[in-house]
This record gives sequence, structure tokens and C-alpha cells, in this order.
Amino acid sequence: MSDTLARRQAALRSKRVRNALRTAAFMSPWLIGFSVFFAYPLVSTVYFSFMKYDGLNPPTWRGLENWDYVFSDLPKFWPAMQNTLWLAVVMVTCRVAFGLGIGLLVTRIKTGAGVFRTLFYLPYLAPPVAATLAFVFLLNPGTGPVNSLLEAVGIPAPSWFNDTAWAKPALTVLAVWGVGDLMVIFMAALLDVPKEQYEAAELDGASPWQRFRYVTLPNISPIILFAVVTGIIGAMQYYTQPIVAAKVASGVMGGSGQTFEPGYPDDSTLTLPQLVYDLGFGRFDYGAASVVALVLFALSMAFTALLMRRRGGLIGSGD
Repeated sequence: MSDTLARRQAALRSKRVRNALRTAAFMSPWLIGFSVFFAYPLVSTVYFSFMKYDGLNPPTWRGLENWDYVFSDLPKFWPAMQNTLWLAVVMVTCRVAFGLGIGLLVTRIKTGAGVFRTLFYLPYLAPPVAATLAFVFLLNPGTGPVNSLLEAVGIPAPSWFNDTAWAKPALTVLAVWGVGDLMVIFMAALLDVPKEQYEAAELDGASPWQRFRYVTLPNISPIILFAVVTGIIGAMQYYTQPIVAAKVASGVMGGSGQTFEPGYPDDSTLTLPQLVYDLGFGRFDYGAASVVALVLFALSMAFTALLMRRRGGLIGSGD
């Protein structure tokens, strides 16, 4: 009897091992990708944040000196932090609001909806560098058509990318101009809302705002959460547009003999990704760059965790 029980237990263990190996085989592409492109870089970044390393000489231990330098002695860190948080809050909010508004507008247009959908989506297809160059020239304080139009109607024309107070709003306008991706996502979600719920709400005497608040929002709340989370992650990686705008507005395009400090004007467009690049590949201070990269990672995780925990109070429940 004991031999039979032992054989059964051995067969059960063998079956479990085979199932585990089969599962690992199916998961191996993801496990390899996760290990190579996420786990290893993250562990390496943590390691180098405690090291003095310039990419040429072997790393040497520094302990918490890199962390103390970044938080206490690096003058550009806190402006970059403030700008990144500003963009994560203001720019993402504007993009989500405009994307949802345009999606609502297009879904309610009876004639020519395809034309409007195409017109609103096309700016999203523009390459980031080309779109930024175009915006800098359009918003040029001296020769740009936008300021010429504002002056023609008697509105004081700002300096946009040459003004510390208007540089981030100008970047926000650029981001809202390319809101076609969110428009398409919200349109798909809005078209999926059951019409019966709208009809029932209308029969109960609900106003348009009440139908939007109590019917539309609960149904599309997961999509809003997705748009906000991915938008914040994108804002935490915001690099191309601010650095291109700063270079063009300052007149420094990186030619021979030219030096450029990111953040023009006066660090108003400096973001944490730019600071990581400048520290790592401009100053060859990989230790400090790793510290800033970890701060950026922690901010992204904190924002995502906060939104996931507060999603019910933030955008309503979809249940």
C-alpha cells in the first residue's frame, strides 16, 4: 500500500514538473524580454547609482554621494522635477479633456464625420521633430503668423518658446494639437456605450450633462484611466519636443563649435529625461544620471499606483 502511494506521489510530482516546464516554455519569450529589457537595466541603474562611473574607467564605490549630489548640489534637478510634474499634470489633463471633447463632437456629427475624424487625426501622424519645428516657427515672436494675428486683433502677443512663462504652455498647445490618438480611442469607447442607457436616462428627464455624468463617464472610465496612465508615463519620458523647441528658439542647432544647455529659456523646458541624457552622455557622470533615472522611475510608479487606487473617486465607477 505504501509503495502504491509513493508511486502516485512520484507521478504527481512528475506531472507538476512537466506542467511547470511547459508553462515556462510558453512564457519564455516574455521572461527573456522582461529580464533583458527591464530587470537587468533596472538592477544596473541601481548599481551605478552608488558608483563613480564615466563609461571609460572601471566603476568605483561612492555610496550615497551621487544621491546627495543630485538632491543637494545639482542646480538643474529641482527645476527639471518641477517642469516634469507640471507637464504630467497640466499637459496630460489638457490632452485627455480635448481628446474626449473631440471624440464626443465627432461621434455626434451626422454629416462629414469621416472628414473631421481625418482632419483631427492627421496632426498625430506628423513626426515629433517636424511638428515641433513647425510650431516654433508658427509661434515665433517676431515673424510668426500666430503673433501677427493676435496683434492684428489687439491681443498682446507672448514670446512663447522664448519666454519662461509661456514655454511650457506652448509645449502643451503642441501636445493638444496632436491629440488624434486619444480621439480615436475615446471614439471607440463612446460608440460602445449602450444606447438603451441613454434612452432610459432621457425618459427619466436627465439633462445632457446628467447623461454624460451618469451614463457616459461610468462606461468609459476604464478608457479614461488608460489614457491618463499612459499619458503620465509619456510625460515622464518627454524629451524630443522640449529639446528641439529649445534649440530652435535659442538659435542653437548643435552645429560645429556650438554648445547647448538644455532647458532654454532659463531651464523652463528642462525635463528629467533631458537631465538624464545630459548627465550621462554630456558630462559622462553615469552615477548621477542613474540617480535621476531612478527618481523618474519612482515618480512614474507613484503616479500609476495613485491613479489605480483612486480610479473610482477620480473618474467614477464603471460598475
